[in-house]
Amino acid sequence: MTDDEDKHTYYKLTPDTVLDAVEALGLIPNGRLLALNSYENRVYQVGVEDQRPVVAKFYRPGRWTNDAIIEEHRFTQALAEAEIPVIPPLTFNNTETTLHEHGGFRYAVYPNCGGRWPELDNLDNLLWIGRFIGRIHALGKAKDFQHRPRVDIESYGWASLRYLMDSQMVPEEIREAYRVIAEQVLQKAETKFRVASDVQYFRIHADCHPGNILWTDEGPHFVDFDDARMGPAVQDIWMLLAGDRRTMTEQLSEVLEGYTEFCDFNSVELHLLEALRTLRMIHYSAWLAKRWDDPSFPQNFPWFNSQRYWEEQILALKEQLAIMDEEPLVWH
Repeated sequence: MTDDEDKHTYYKLTPDTVLDAVEALGLIPNGRLLALNSYENRVYQVGVEDQRPVVAKFYRPGRWTNDAIIEEHRFTQALAEAEIPVIPPLTFNNTETTLHEHGGFRYAVYPNCGGRWPELDNLDNLLWIGRFIGRIHALGKAKDFQHRPRVDIESYGWASLRYLMDSQMVPEEIREAYRVIAEQVLQKAETKFRVASDVQYFRIHADCHPGNILWTDEGPHFVDFDDARMGPAVQDIWMLLAGDRRTMTEQLSEVLEGYTEFCDFNSVELHLLEALRTLRMIHYSAWLAKRWDDPSFPQNFPWFNSQRYWEEQILALKEQLAIMDEEPLVWH
């Protein structure tokens, strides 16, 4: 089967296939099936007889190798064994297997652990989150990923820009304006990475935005390590910061106060903060473009295929260019 055939079969993943895959592991589905809010993979809450529902994640073809997926699973298992609140995949039938295959689909099954978005305007919550990120990173430094890429300018930035220019997604009349500002911000980001050239890269979550931190009465737990990579510590911190400079400085102080109880932080990484934000903006646009042939993407992101979106991106990148000229946030 070709990659295109794999993709189009994946787009037509049926409820019966989902239920059959879960049943193949020895569980007894009760017929209740709920599609969860996930776009990169297909994720479902599956009702099971005589126990709590489980969550079945079906992996998008061509994104990760089996080795890369298993490496992510092993990382979350190690974190859970260290009593860090993450959600590793379940194992079945007295085996260590976490990545399964059914009908040509690769999938994993997780416990169903709900929660709400964290209230990041509560500084105590940021302190708490910082402690757990510090613990994740302390364990993440123990060994390297062998099958997963790095957070870097080439893969997040330049490769994304090349894809966008080749994809014809940017309207012709503003294509050149987008290319010019994107190249300018990437060149500026490169200067920031040179300043921080000696920072340590290790195993991180890499997509640590508030939606991947679920809050319960017992505190936070971290989900969706699907994007886990080798990267700098600040990649798992900057997405928790929002607002004006004073507000972000206050937020950063709380996160790092908790973080440094468990893991050292090199303040030179703060030079990367806005560079990483810029890379994510370009990378996100390329991600949407790469997935546009998936019918769920035009349905859920109708604004992407519009001139207004790209005009707003040009303005946002111009703002980032100016912000990267400012001094980085300060942490004492």
